[in-house]
Amino acid sequence: MQLHSHSFRALGGPCAIRLYGSDEYRCASAARAAETEIRRIEAKYSRYRHDSVIGRINAAAGETIEVDVETASLLDYAATAYQWSDGLFDITSGVLRRAWNFRSAVPPSCAEIEKLLPLIGWHRVRWCRPHLQLPLAGMELDFGGFGKEYAADRAAEVMQALGVRYGLIDLAGDLALLGPHPNGAPWRVGIQHPREQDHAVAVIDVTHGAVATSGDYERYFECDGQRYCHILNPHTGWPMRGLAAVSVLAERCLIAGTATTVAMLKASAGQAWLQELGLPWIAVDQQGAVSGTVGT
Repeated sequence: MQLHSHSFRALGGPCAIRLYGSDEYRCASAARAAETEIRRIEAKYSRYRHDSVIGRINAAAGETIEVDVETASLLDYAATAYQWSDGLFDITSGVLRRAWNFRSAVPPSCAEIEKLLPLIGWHRVRWCRPHLQLPLAGMELDFGGFGKEYAADRAAEVMQALGVRYGLIDLAGDLALLGPHPNGAPWRVGIQHPREQDHAVAVIDVTHGAVATSGDYERYFECDGQRYCHILNPHTGWPMRGLAAVSVLAERCLIAGTATTVAMLKASAGQAWLQELGLPWIAVDQQGAVSGTVGT
């Protein structure tokens, strides 16, 4: 078998599909099918498109609308994650981007944040499958917190259905694995150092499941010696502080990604929460200390 690679950009970052097979045409077809699925999810749930499901939901704030089965399943997941995280994983918190502009490198005022907080809170959403209502004008849903990870899982499922047994999906560093190398050897996955782009804090062996990472280095700016990252606490409206990066291994990328986000939002309590969660993890704190249950 030969290793085939397919690269493209989607979901705001670089994407790569690597798979083994003896038939180049079938490998290329499987990779294209996976890319098509990723782009379908991006188009369906993009907050930047008025014709997306999210665009229509947000435009209909105050009205009750009916959603399709796939969207309903994702909303059910979001509701579960909200409860599981004590309200830290909240898909209504995207409204905070009205105050936070990471290109301007200037933090918002407290007044700007306070104005948006009443629009945040999954508990405000009226959700009775398949009917949804955002009760307040200006409320929004944003699937950005798990859309990429869901896309990775779905792409892997598409490839598995086409007979691919060995390979992986890499969506800007979040991985869904279909299986090991054909000889049974694991994939060697480097976990990026949050302060040194070309340095790995650990290299782990993975044969199946998924690996996801969150960090304060993905989108951030520094002002007056303070780092402000894009991972925003929905309770306060301000960026988390405490951890610099978290990686989690799980059976599905969706689960791994949610766990990394929640751990980051729990700040100094993140490591203890990960330990209690029971999934394999690696964390790097603001001082550069590495901890975890794998790769350390």
